[in-house]
Amino acid sequence: MTFAAIDFETATYYRDSACAVGIVTVDNGLIVDEYHTLIQPPNNYYYYNNTNIHGISAKDTMNVGTFDVHYAEIQKRLMGKIVVAHNEYFDRSVLNACISYYDLSSKNFLLDKKWECTLQLYRGLGFYPNRLSDCCARLNIPLQHHEALSDARACAKLYLNYLENHK
Repeated sequence: MTFAAIDFETATYYRDSACAVGIVTVDNGLIVDEYHTLIQPPNNYYYYNNTNIHGISAKDTMNVGTFDVHYAEIQKRLMGKIVVAHNEYFDRSVLNACISYYDLSSKNFLLDKKWECTLQLYRGLGFYPNRLSDCCARLNIPLQHHEALSDARACAKLYLNYLENHK
């Protein structure tokens, strides 16, 4: 199974405020690539509550590129793959909002219309609570929660576990 697991962190409650992304590529059941970058959100502005959650602040992103600078790399890693996220609605909406905010073309960005959502998959298996941290704790998957690459890696492992044991 080939797929890409993704996780975004945001600077504010607005979906176009991505401040970090982690993408883990899985090919034939093995993690073959990991990508992480900080992203400068619009006006490099952060809500205190968001920084409290993920630890990223304006000083961390003051000298990094905005989403449009990182778009080609993100696009390259997702193109033509099944995309998996723990709360796919959130991560997909962040991607779409950032594409829209920077007026980037997604016309040639061929993503599977239906992403896979490990939150929904594990909820369907009766996992409760079913937050990423809870699912990982239950399955002994290492996680540094709200660090984008760690979250994406954990999501990839959750999806692999699901495919191996429940599909």
